[in-house]
Amino acid sequence: MGAYTTMGLMVTLSITAVTVLLCVMLHFEVAIRVSRKLEYAELSLRKRFLILMFAMFGAHVAEMGLFTFAIALLLQHPESGVLGGSELVTGVDYIYVSALSYTTLGYADITPEGPMRILTSIEGLLGFMLLTWSASLTFLQMQQHWAVGGE
Repeated sequence: MGAYTTMGLMVTLSITAVTVLLCVMLHFEVAIRVSRKLEYAELSLRKRFLILMFAMFGAHVAEMGLFTFAIALLLQHPESGVLGGSELVTGVDYIYVSALSYTTLGYADITPEGPMRILTSIEGLLGFMLLTWSASLTFLQMQQHWAVGGE
């Protein structure tokens, strides 16, 4: 396993598992609460979808933030890996790597190395799943209310 240790792998797997759990729980709570709120609200179609879109966008940004925090935690344990490709890696770079992973865009100038790749790989899969979940929720809301009309 090279310079990376079994302990580094265990730390990475633990932080990854906790981050996935927190993201799924957060996404569920936002999705269910906004769905219930919209179900009983007397809102125009425009307001309904603006609320839905901004709520889900906020959830995705928060989830990327959780993964950014996980990256920062892993970087405190060098045996869990590093971010390579740049001489100076800052907090903004953590956000950048997380956003690239979450949206499945891939890497360019900064790449994860070592066990940290597990976290960023799982982030890509989970990001895809959560983005799809949001798209499905939006589709269901549209299906339910689009025919009713609105502004």
